[in-house]
Amino acid sequence: MTRKQRRMTIIGGSLAVLALAAALVLNALRDSIVFFSTPTMVAEKHVQAGKRFRLGGLVQPGSLQRGDNLAVSFEVADGNAKLPVAYKGILPDLFREGQGVVAEGALDANGVFKADTVLAKHDETYMPKDVADALKKQGHWKDDYGGKASDGVKPAATTAQGNPQGAVR
Repeated sequence: MTRKQRRMTIIGGSLAVLALAAALVLNALRDSIVFFSTPTMVAEKHVQAGKRFRLGGLVQPGSLQRGDNLAVSFEVADGNAKLPVAYKGILPDLFREGQGVVAEGALDANGVFKADTVLAKHDETYMPKDVADALKKQGHWKDDYGGKASDGVKPAATTAQGNPQGAVR
C-alpha cells in the first residue's frame, strides 16, 4: 500500500467513525431537540409518568385556580388537546389566561403535569411597563400603542431608524 493510499484509508476511516458518532448522538437526543411538547404531542407519544419534559401551549381561559401556599392549577391547551398542570411557586408577571406558557416538569400517575418551572411567553412586540412609562414621561407616547402601560403594551409601527412614527428627536 502506498503512502497516499494509507492516508486516504485513515481519512476515510476517521470520517466513518465521526459519522457514526454524530448519528448516535442525534439518535440519543431525538426527543430532546424539540424546545417543548404540546398537549397533543404528549397524548400521541403516551409519555410515561415521571419522564421530564417541557410542555408548551396556551393557558386555557377559565382554568386558572389558585390554592393555598402558592399552589396553582391550570390547563395548557393547543387547540386540539389540553393537559392539567399543577405548580407551586410564584408565577411570572406575564402569566395569565389565554397567554403562551412553557412549563418544565413531569406527568404524575393521574396524568397531571407537575411543573417545577413555569415560563410565560410573549411576542416580540411586548413593551415592558418601565419603557412605556419612560415614553410617556418623554412625551413620545402615542395612544395607538394600545393597552395600558401597567399591563405592558405593543408598540406602534416604527421607522427605518427604529424610532416610533411621529417621535420627535
